[in-house]
Amino acid sequence: MKKEVFVVLLFLAMLLSGCTEPIADDAQEVKEGAEQEQPVKEEIAGPDESIIEEDQAIEEVGEKSESPWERDAPQWAYSGPAIEGNYADSDFVDLGNGKYRMYYAIEPEVPGNKLEVYSALSTDGIRWTPESGVRRTFTVFPDVVRLPDSTWRMYFQNQGVIKSAKSTDGLKWTDESGTRIDTKNSLGLTFERVAGPTTIRDEDRYIMAYSGSIPEPYPEKVPNPNTSVLLWATSADGLKFDVQGMALDTRNDNYYGFADTPDLIRWDDGTIKMFFWGYFGIYESTFTGDGFTEPVMVYEAKKDTPMARFPPNPPGDPTLGKVGDKWFMYYGQHTKGIFYATLE
Repeated sequence: MKKEVFVVLLFLAMLLSGCTEPIADDAQEVKEGAEQEQPVKEEIAGPDESIIEEDQAIEEVGEKSESPWERDAPQWAYSGPAIEGNYADSDFVDLGNGKYRMYYAIEPEVPGNKLEVYSALSTDGIRWTPESGVRRTFTVFPDVVRLPDSTWRMYFQNQGVIKSAKSTDGLKWTDESGTRIDTKNSLGLTFERVAGPTTIRDEDRYIMAYSGSIPEPYPEKVPNPNTSVLLWATSADGLKFDVQGMALDTRNDNYYGFADTPDLIRWDDGTIKMFFWGYFGIYESTFTGDGFTEPVMVYEAKKDTPMARFPPNPPGDPTLGKVGDKWFMYYGQHTKGIFYATLE
């Protein structure tokens, strides 16, 4: 009986061994087919559909395993226009009591303009009602800060330097004497102008970030003839500022010599964030106390032509604010107006 069982087992073993080679051939064909189709599959498949074949592939999928966390992290989502027309350089201000004001400027390309700054009100951050009249003229890049005495100060660019004005109601403004920031710096850089100020009060000091325009083109062919870097300065009284150094050196192939119009904002965790725009979209950085972290792209510009190296109309001049529990980011689209995205 044992012998008969042994013979049966031997026969089954021979049968199975004879089948293994054809199965291996079929598996190899499937594997090769999968390798040929993998580039197409990667474009449409989710992370769970990846084919792991070798150790290197396992490492790559391991790195991609962080992507679910990235997908779960809040992202800026396009929402639409806030104020349509030839406007740009907006600045969001929380008035308190559920009311918000946005300052925005006429685009300089508009014929016959006087570099006017206007304002609008909102209670939800979505629908904005323009206020009558003009807030200021010959004012570029308005940046409004509430002072400890509940009055307002506006920093702005005029004639290539940064100046300021004060207001008790945010509507009628009186120029303050002197210049807040000029083209002088300790970095050995020659600026044609400084612009795009953003200011935030941090305990007993004011922090300002701004752009400096170097009258030299970036070595590679880029849209702008000048090179723009970001700097930062501090002040005890909001009037006399001391330049601290570079906030972002754009003279590299990450930014191709351009970043502009930063916006400083206090985030939910208490940190100070800096948002700014470049050729490819809007970036975010964090203030460390003595500088800024390496920026991260958070809102990418759309390319109308896939082969175009630089997007023709990237989102510019970002300004951020929180309405209720939701973060809003407003930005300009050349000739179209002020648009916004929300953090979802």
